[in-house]
Amino acid sequence: YIYVALFWMLLLLGFCCGMVFGDQNRSDPHDQRVFPVLSINYDYVQMPFEVSLWILLASLMKLGFHLLPVLSGVVPESCLLIVVGLLVGGLIRVMGKNPPVLDSQLFFLCLLPPIILDAGYFLPIRPFTENAGTILTFAVLGTLWNVFFMGAVLYGACRLEAGRLASVDLLSCLLFGSIVSAVDPVAVLAVFEEIHINELLHILVFGESLLNDAVTVVLYHLFEEFAHAGEVTVGDVFLGVVCFFVVALGGVLVGGVYGVLAAFTSRFTSHTRVIEPLFVFLYSYMAYLSAEVFHLSGIMALIACGVVMRPYVEANISHKSYTTIKYFLKMWSSVSETLIFIFLGVSTVAGPHAWNWTFVSITIVLCLLSRVLGVVGLTYIINKYRMVKLSGKDQFIVAYGGLRGAIAFSLAFLLSSDDFPMKDMFLTAIITVIFFTVFVQGMTIRPLVDLLAVKKRKQSKCSINEEIHTQFLEHLLAGIEGVCGHYGHHHWRHKLNRFNKRYIKRCLIGGERSQEPQLISFYNKMELKQALMLLESNSSANLSAGVTARSRKTLNISKEREEEIRKILRGNLQKTRQRLCSYSRHTLKPDAEDDDWSETRLRKQRVEMERRMSHFLTVPALPESPPARRARVESGEPLRSDQGSSLTAVFEL
Repeated sequence: YIYVALFWMLLLLGFCCGMVFGDQNRSDPHDQRVFPVLSINYDYVQMPFEVSLWILLASLMKLGFHLLPVLSGVVPESCLLIVVGLLVGGLIRVMGKNPPVLDSQLFFLCLLPPIILDAGYFLPIRPFTENAGTILTFAVLGTLWNVFFMGAVLYGACRLEAGRLASVDLLSCLLFGSIVSAVDPVAVLAVFEEIHINELLHILVFGESLLNDAVTVVLYHLFEEFAHAGEVTVGDVFLGVVCFFVVALGGVLVGGVYGVLAAFTSRFTSHTRVIEPLFVFLYSYMAYLSAEVFHLSGIMALIACGVVMRPYVEANISHKSYTTIKYFLKMWSSVSETLIFIFLGVSTVAGPHAWNWTFVSITIVLCLLSRVLGVVGLTYIINKYRMVKLSGKDQFIVAYGGLRGAIAFSLAFLLSSDDFPMKDMFLTAIITVIFFTVFVQGMTIRPLVDLLAVKKRKQSKCSINEEIHTQFLEHLLAGIEGVCGHYGHHHWRHKLNRFNKRYIKRCLIGGERSQEPQLISFYNKMELKQALMLLESNSSANLSAGVTARSRKTLNISKEREEEIRKILRGNLQKTRQRLCSYSRHTLKPDAEDDDWSETRLRKQRVEMERRMSHFLTVPALPESPPARRARVESGEPLRSDQGSSLTAVFEL
């Protein structure tokens, strides 16, 4: 069946390519003497037909890849898609047509945003925030190191090499280094999701690939402007540093604003559930476009928008809308990723190329060398401040997982041939680096992970017991930090969660869900999850039988009674965290309960002393004869305790 399916897929592919790129013999309508029963007007449907054909090709290739488990276990999907693109490009070239090239505008405005939105919307917040310092170090300092190290060494190699490379100046080398140094998020996602690496390494490499976009964009535009101007001053360098913060923080600000708008809009969609997913897609895409208008980081804007709006949007929309958003994003990003790799293969056939063995070889060696030196050097510094150290195996996977992809190709394709006459050589070298990282590193990283016994991702989800104990430890650590006066990340996380619950949720979440206790909210989610699992796992017959059996066991409660029970629970549930006085090592505020307890204890002590004094005054001493008492006094023997107490009481009276 697999071979038959592949045969029909190839047959359909050849038929469609013949239809698209074949010559269309159209007759002049003025020469027709009879009514045309069948006519061909391909120009009317050319654009949507070709787009649909490419999407169909991408979907069929992905389907065929997963039908062969032996092939998918050895070769990454991205490698196979590039090979398919090479075959399609060669077929188009044999037919005498020019293969299409991956247009930069098509890539940045249509194909890249779905992948970044899917990654940002479903980004694991907790691992990302816990490793934010390490990710930023790799993304900013690591990318700067790669750019300037590669640019300087390439410039030196071009000076030593006589001939064509002697015309390459320093700015061109630095610009090429800024293009080829950045880790590509599309390639990282395509490879790392297949090898199921552990969550720490995945978030380090993927987070670096997302956040180094700001550095790449700034350096790319900076060196491009310097090449136009012809000279560089100290003020230009200072403005370039300022531009980095503007691009990065501006992208985050734009994405955050659109995320808040999306969350606030979803508060009023309870009566029109159909358009709820549309607001998520439109606000996210508008954030990306608005950032690109001002040359800000569109990737940072998409990530910020997805992270900000997700918790509030999911609390407002229905579960059907959530399912629509989830599967549409996964489908959209998967198709875009497939098209990107196919277009890379087709663009390789399209050319033009200018091959130079020296430049290409030095570029590949420098990509590996700068990556290894940067990761090892930065990890040596990072491990001094990390609780969980990065081992040698982790450093190897982080360095080896720095893959390049279509972003580098698109940036190089945007270069002007007038300002950069070596553009064709740069494109050839970048395509070679992409193929080397995707094929060689992508195909060998899975055996290396198995050989080094690197910890992989946990397939099973955490149980409720583990989640409860995790939250308990978080509250405990936040309390310990509060008592010690140390304001760590647990303290600030608790402050942020309390501010979010007290103010932001009331503005962005509609209805009573903003004030609903956690216990009821968790119960509703668990109840809905169990119902969906029952729907997905059982057939209609089993479902009706299960519903009948369950209805016999449960009580028939009216909606009014259920709402009354919920109100009782909301009003009488114990608060998980009480508002206590903050601790200070210098001043301790007196507690009213402590004062009452002290007064009660003093009152009890006073009553006990009065009882003892009355006992001493009322109980007489034992009778003793005067001669015996006189003899004891003369001999110096001390009095008995009861006699001393009686005498003391008498003297006090």
